[in-house]
Amino acid sequence: MLGTAASLSIARSHSRASEHGVVAPAPHPGVAPASRGDSAKAVLLKTAALREEIEARLEDLLPSKDRAPARLNEAVRYSVLSPGKRLRPIITVMVADACGHHCDAALDAGCAIEMVHAASLVVDDLPSMDDAALRRARPTTHKVFGEATGILAAISAMNHGFGIVSELKGVCADNRTRLASLFSKAIGPDGLSGGQEFDVNGAAGASDADIEIVNRRKTGALFSLAAQAGALCGVAGDMSVTDEQLRRLDTFGNHLGLAFQTLDDIIDVKATSAAGTGKDANQDGDKPTLARVQGPDAAQAVVVQHLALALDALEAGIGPSPDMRILADFVFDTALNG
Repeated sequence: MLGTAASLSIARSHSRASEHGVVAPAPHPGVAPASRGDSAKAVLLKTAALREEIEARLEDLLPSKDRAPARLNEAVRYSVLSPGKRLRPIITVMVADACGHHCDAALDAGCAIEMVHAASLVVDDLPSMDDAALRRARPTTHKVFGEATGILAAISAMNHGFGIVSELKGVCADNRTRLASLFSKAIGPDGLSGGQEFDVNGAAGASDADIEIVNRRKTGALFSLAAQAGALCGVAGDMSVTDEQLRRLDTFGNHLGLAFQTLDDIIDVKATSAAGTGKDANQDGDKPTLARVQGPDAAQAVVVQHLALALDALEAGIGPSPDMRILADFVFDTALNG
């Protein structure tokens, strides 16, 4: 699972931009350098504000820790509200905006996806999986609440996300049904669960193609879902999203997931301690990742390639997305170059 923690946080990126000036994103034709810098600053400010909105909404949507069973609800909140980048709900809202309709439904759908993401990290960290002690620079959920409550917290967070999606306001019934189906697929054997199974029991002797399949399912599935949810929530009234658009957004998520997971693997290979990663050093051990098989430099070239393919697919699905390009360029540049 993706877990590069503070090194990729939007908050840190915003702080770095304020203190040192925004790192120039990749050039776009016809845009002057000064204009690019101003645009990047505006996007980072907008993203930081959106991230705060997401944090507040997650707080509201999650069950109170004072409600019985209090320990389980506290574990759910601990897992979901732990410091994170919130990239998935950010993508959902940004895609909805690009489709012309900023709405509460997109925010709630993004938060539901974030709950699934948090649950997947809890499962990933369990003793029967990666047996991790640290996640996002603090003890993993099962270390704090015990393995049994950790498992129940993951189940609860996923189910809570499903409940939120089923009751989205302002989204037509057809689009809610499509979103629920996509939600189920992203979590099941074709998504997170299948990727985790292969990662745990099928990694030995894995080829580059096998590694890519794991990364698509473990990481790409939720990025695809985030973008598709944004489109389904972002169209007005009973307007429909075409199957081709959803396919393009799926391609976007797959390539973005491959870029992020490969980046995470590079950081894992280079890490000598938990500092800077927020998780156990060398957490992937001897698992065959691209960074281990091909080396960090070759893996970095793969990151750049997949990021470009992701952004091209996004724009093929919803049209020009300059804000997403600026944000992606900045986040990846921050992680790769410090």
